[in-house]
Amino acid sequence: MNKHAKDDEIMPLLQARALSYARNEEPIFGPLDFSLHTGEVVLIEGDNGSGKTTLLKVLSGLLEPTGGVVLLHGTPLTLARLSHQVALLGHLLGLKLELPQLALASVGLEGYEDQPVRMLSAGQRKRVALARLLLVPASLWLLDEPYANLDRDGIELVNRVLDAHARRGGAALITSHGAYAYTSGTPRRIALRNDSALPAALSPQPSLCT
Repeated sequence: MNKHAKDDEIMPLLQARALSYARNEEPIFGPLDFSLHTGEVVLIEGDNGSGKTTLLKVLSGLLEPTGGVVLLHGTPLTLARLSHQVALLGHLLGLKLELPQLALASVGLEGYEDQPVRMLSAGQRKRVALARLLLVPASLWLLDEPYANLDRDGIELVNRVLDAHARRGGAALITSHGAYAYTSGTPRRIALRNDSALPAALSPQPSLCT
């Protein structure tokens, strides 16, 4: 049995079918069809205003789609399932620094336990968000611009966190605008435009965990 036939038999962790969203009758994205399997990181690419953040909000349940359906493990996504199985890291982090010392140390913030969040740099706040993400037992991560405001060490940290999550059987959708920093393999891509969404299935799908 070839690899593609084997993959077809595996239930996707996440699946979008004819998914679309419109605001005030103005289409934002879609219709969009794609699937995400365990062990995968998939990149959502597009310019500002193409609908990347909106797509993540729809997938996380913060917005209701205009059309289509989102399936999690083959079952329609509900709010009751979101809290335990889906984690969203967005632009507005809304952080508190009340995290275990070990969690902060894992993202390079050892010794910052008593530091007020308002005193942290944008990159340090992103690290705090990553530390909080590591404490959430969610198999699906939705990360909006995870590389923004990070230096090279921070970018490498995100790559390690994503790779470890995928190797544990998780999966992630990440957005990117401009330069793309993910270096652990070449993920599939969903290319969004203001007027339509182009399916990532056209892109090659190398294994992440090799």
